[in-house]
Amino acid sequence: MRIGPQHGITRRGLLEAALASTFAAGAAPEKSKVVIARDAALRAAGGSPESGRVLKMLDRAMQSFYGGDSPSDAWKKVVRPGEVIGLKVNCLSGKGAATSPVLVEAICERLQQAGVPQKDIVIWDRLNSDLESAGYRVASRKDRIRCIGNDTGGYDNELAVYGSAGSLLSRTLTRTCDAVINLPVLKDHGIVGVTLALKNLFGAIHNPNKYHVNAGDPYVADVNMFEPVRRKVRLTICDALTAQYEGGPSYMPQWSWPYNGVMVARDPVALDYTGWQILERKRAEKGMKPLRELHREPLYIATAADARHRLGTNDPNLIDVVEV
Repeated sequence: MRIGPQHGITRRGLLEAALASTFAAGAAPEKSKVVIARDAALRAAGGSPESGRVLKMLDRAMQSFYGGDSPSDAWKKVVRPGEVIGLKVNCLSGKGAATSPVLVEAICERLQQAGVPQKDIVIWDRLNSDLESAGYRVASRKDRIRCIGNDTGGYDNELAVYGSAGSLLSRTLTRTCDAVINLPVLKDHGIVGVTLALKNLFGAIHNPNKYHVNAGDPYVADVNMFEPVRRKVRLTICDALTAQYEGGPSYMPQWSWPYNGVMVARDPVALDYTGWQILERKRAEKGMKPLRELHREPLYIATAADARHRLGTNDPNLIDVVEV
């Protein structure tokens, strides 16, 4: 197994980034937009989100973020016909705190209306068993929507390396998909503080167990610097239908609540900062200590925004949160 630079950042790339920032000096920084759509009437009498209302809420979020006269117009700014689109879900917890199949079905419907056929949509996560425990049906036929774990798709043979991280990347990410839509869940994580957009990409590597020390800092940020991750992850839609403020990543209903929302952003750092603050406010409301006092403040969010990583912004003055 050879360690190579093919999935890292080259010295030339760092120089180009430095030059770009130099030329941009003096210009007003552009704000990162995070759209939050919510629906207080989202749930049916039995407590499950209604598929029709989830679809309409997703449409509001996407049209607010991208503009356009219709949901299809918004989605056509994300994907193009002929591309294979990966939907990176989060299913480790099983039902309750996993990416909702209802939300994923709504996204698949809109992708097809935007010109992406079923055969070019791949729902994926680390393990087939995780997908099944969350309510998905594993399927690998290439003439319809695929739903596979990395144990089906496999991993590359050479390490991707950046900073403190060295990992084999999922072939679903590197070889199958042209673009990825990241679909994390708004929830707490008992070691690294929160698990949102940045942390969800641990599902694209073979050794995430190595990177939870020091509350995931700088490892979460470093994994997101792998070239295929930076190049292919095009959008984050965070499932906030049911959110969890303690006890994660496993589902703990006693610490969950119906937030009844979705969050949309292109900047994963801005989304993670915004989601983290939502969880901290809920913790305060419930009389719980802030994550900082529990030694699991997600400092990797700030690391992802630093001058070395430049994955986005964690400055609240540069984040435009739009509620629709």
